[in-house]
Amino acid sequence: MADPSFWEDQENAQKVIDENNRKKKTYDNFKHLEQGVEDAGVLFEMVQEEADSDLEAELQEKITALQKELADYELNLLLNGPYDRNNAIIELHPGAGGTESQDWGSMLLRMYTRWAENHHFSVETIDYQAGDEAGIKSVTLMIKGHNAYGLLKSEKGVHRLVRTSPFDAAKRRHTSFCSVEVMPELDESIDIEISPDELKIDTFRASGAGGQHINKTESAVRITHLPTGTVAASQAQRSQIKNREQAMNMLRAKLYQQEVEKQEQEQAALRGEQLEIGWGSQIRSYVFHPYQMVKDHRTDHETGNTQSVMDGHLDEFIDAYLKMRLDASNE
Repeated sequence: MADPSFWEDQENAQKVIDENNRKKKTYDNFKHLEQGVEDAGVLFEMVQEEADSDLEAELQEKITALQKELADYELNLLLNGPYDRNNAIIELHPGAGGTESQDWGSMLLRMYTRWAENHHFSVETIDYQAGDEAGIKSVTLMIKGHNAYGLLKSEKGVHRLVRTSPFDAAKRRHTSFCSVEVMPELDESIDIEISPDELKIDTFRASGAGGQHINKTESAVRITHLPTGTVAASQAQRSQIKNREQAMNMLRAKLYQQEVEKQEQEQAALRGEQLEIGWGSQIRSYVFHPYQMVKDHRTDHETGNTQSVMDGHLDEFIDAYLKMRLDASNE
């Protein structure tokens, strides 16, 4: 940074600074943990020499805090993918089932919003299509924060709900599904070739939660990539130009994600693995009746505290998934 030529390319200079800051943070966190372990060791020796209830309580408190810090440190080390540190784009698409499934979509929307708030991430609603009677038809969120994509990529897949339906007068048990798509926000350095001839661009009036009009002009934009049928829409901005730019960025992210998944499937085929894709291959089940349980079918991690999960406390599931991926890569 002291070299005058370093600042000639401002964009590259900022990338170097950001990378340096990330590495410094990892180093500082490690040194903080190291000092914490030393302090706990001193406390332990003092407790051994002389029984003291206050010291014992302080030691236990110190150990509990260290365990939490160590778990967070290990989790961040697991996020080593090329775009793990990026912001995340998350889409919710309820399955067949009308109001019941659309209500399940809105419950997941609340869950991920709460999760982001717990991590002090910001949430921007890019596109919102309200349900006919309740819930949502589809929602697209931009979740901004360090490692947002790396953490949320574990949520990609079909989520299944089993409960007694509040919309059923007979109080019967219903099963609902919602598809969750997760993509990293990409910058201009990722080259995705898209020909203008391959795009269909529609404009429409933006509407927010509840169906109220945000404005009276056709500022919302929907872009369809004709060769793949991939659709991206944005209505977050009042400017049609800005919505079009945001929709294009989302389309690039979707096409990139599709290419990554295609390569993963090809590699899995070469290894003789079978990757199931479809409504029958849900990644997680949320059971509210006749018992309380949330279970991830990939890691077998489960909890009976369904309310905590729906309040956005997902880190134990995310941690289990990342560790599973790490173990698989080391085999």
